[in-house]
Amino acid sequence: MVGLTVAVILGNTIKVEKSKKDRGMLWGLSFDRLEEIIGLKNFILCLSVIIGQGGGGGGVIDVVAKFGAKADEKTDLIKIVIPKGIYFLSTTTLDGPCKAPIELQVQGTVKAPADPSAFKEPKWIAFNRIENFKLFGGGVFNGQGTTAYKREGCKGHDYCGSLPINLRFDFLTNAMIQDITTKDSKQFQANVLGCKNITFEHFTISAPDESPNTDGIHIGRSDGVNVLNSEIKTGDDCVSIGDGSKNLVINGVTCGPGHGISIGSLGLFKNKEPVEGVTVKNCTMTNTSNGVRIKTWPGAEPGTCSNIHFLDITVTNVSSPIIIDQKYCPWNKCKINEESKVKLSNISFKNIHDTSARPEAVKIICSATLPCENVELVDIEITHSGPTGPAVSQCSNVKPKVSGKQNPAACSAPIPAKPTSTA
Repeated sequence: MVGLTVAVILGNTIKVEKSKKDRGMLWGLSFDRLEEIIGLKNFILCLSVIIGQGGGGGGVIDVVAKFGAKADEKTDLIKIVIPKGIYFLSTTTLDGPCKAPIELQVQGTVKAPADPSAFKEPKWIAFNRIENFKLFGGGVFNGQGTTAYKREGCKGHDYCGSLPINLRFDFLTNAMIQDITTKDSKQFQANVLGCKNITFEHFTISAPDESPNTDGIHIGRSDGVNVLNSEIKTGDDCVSIGDGSKNLVINGVTCGPGHGISIGSLGLFKNKEPVEGVTVKNCTMTNTSNGVRIKTWPGAEPGTCSNIHFLDITVTNVSSPIIIDQKYCPWNKCKINEESKVKLSNISFKNIHDTSARPEAVKIICSATLPCENVELVDIEITHSGPTGPAVSQCSNVKPKVSGKQNPAACSAPIPAKPTSTA
């Protein structure tokens, strides 16, 4: 077995120190004399199942760190520091409930097992049921996903079996993720579920443009999510917003490569919650397949999506800069002869400009049975040059309110009656 990385207790700070070995290092709550740490009366930590199998030929360590019977009653700040260096870590959960504020300062690079078969569940590192949590420090979480991108069954499908998400944030309240990089995830880079008041700032995401199903940040059933001043390069949606999301702000994000910033897809499954109150502003899309998008399935299940605002967006060489697609049908697996049952209302596109890679700069395809309501197009200036002709604007089952500059002229081109067959 390789040498252990030791976590040193300094007051209420855990400092994770590298082992003397150059390879196969582990991090987490492992100690030379664990029984003495558990016996400390002045340090009660409410995190469990911290480390697993190490990389680089390391052995298996399975430590359950429960410090005291009343861990959830501790209120003093707990800080964990991962210094500069390279660390290997398998599936890990930092699990509450915790009343104490927790800070995880990652300065080094943490690597996942490269082999997808090493994961028995679709997650690598998860943060669960914690209040007042901060993850920061300039460190990197490297999912080592290259081998997974070629895995048979991933391309052309929504899901890739048990491939792990790099970072899961589940049921957190008042959280800050700042100055952190996640790269080369085998599936989503970051997943946000059931959170309240969580902010990502200076969050960097990196994966090849051909990496399948590697959404940058996927948000679902959360209230008060902010994604600020971040850079996302990935193979799928830079930010994807699922059902039950409300009061979201995405501000100052650069996206590309990737599939843009998307709401949806919505309406595929039963018992989904409304999406309400999303603002996307001051963002730049470069060489992406989509710019800003809302997508719902034809047929399928009912739902609502309202109070959605896209403003001050730069789209450079984007294939579909502005798109509402209620005939979203990737890989032609849908009820193409039925209309979407998701109601869209109170949606605005304001000050969106630059260049489209294809003539269809604006495409608003709404449901015939539930037409879009209260859609605004304000100051749209998107150009396209090439043998296929100038930029066009296409609309179906919508009567948008139009003001300011409109290039191309709003809703001036016919639209083909066929579903969208790409993701």
